[in-house]
Amino acid sequence: MLKSLLKPLFALCIVWPVMRLWLGLRIHQHQNLPKQGPAILVANHNSHMDVFALMSLYSPMQQRQIHPAAAADYFLSNKWMAWFALNVLNIIPVTRQNNGQGNPLQGCEEALRKNKILILFPEGSRGEPGKMQPLKSGLWYLSATMPDVPIIPVWLQGTEQIMAKGNRIPLPLFIDVNIGTPMYFQPDKEQFKTELLNHLLALRPQYSKKDFDD
Repeated sequence: MLKSLLKPLFALCIVWPVMRLWLGLRIHQHQNLPKQGPAILVANHNSHMDVFALMSLYSPMQQRQIHPAAAADYFLSNKWMAWFALNVLNIIPVTRQNNGQGNPLQGCEEALRKNKILILFPEGSRGEPGKMQPLKSGLWYLSATMPDVPIIPVWLQGTEQIMAKGNRIPLPLFIDVNIGTPMYFQPDKEQFKTELLNHLLALRPQYSKKDFDD
């Protein structure tokens, strides 16, 4: 029972106050946010604050339905971080280098089949602040197994300044969350990735193609 309350309590006491009050999170096109799963939220990734910004889109009591997909090699690297990531953040560990051994996205598939909402960063890891890295193919493979699950693109603006790579303390600056309309599985992998990239960049104010590293 206590374990099931950890994430709602963390959201209520830490995530919501920090995001909504300290950092002044502003949500745009809130009507596009899925109220229930299965669904996949995908966003650009420049900061550890990204996952908390996306978690704060949902109320504390909805947090048990939200599962960030996260790199197992990083978040399970020591027992304390692993306990926090698994029991408080409710991450789904993904093995980035599995050398063809098993399905690294099996946990994500199981969560979607249980009508959960998945948070996924298609770049795979944090990039240079303000710039996107080339998109990985993991989301395409996941979507191929469940093509009817909506994929909602989200652009996060400001997290790259608040707590980018190397920063330890979040600065009191504004975060803007722009939520796009859903897209769905596209059989052509490269076309799918191009469409996803265009959906994400279209949510960024005054974006330029040079902001994407080929």
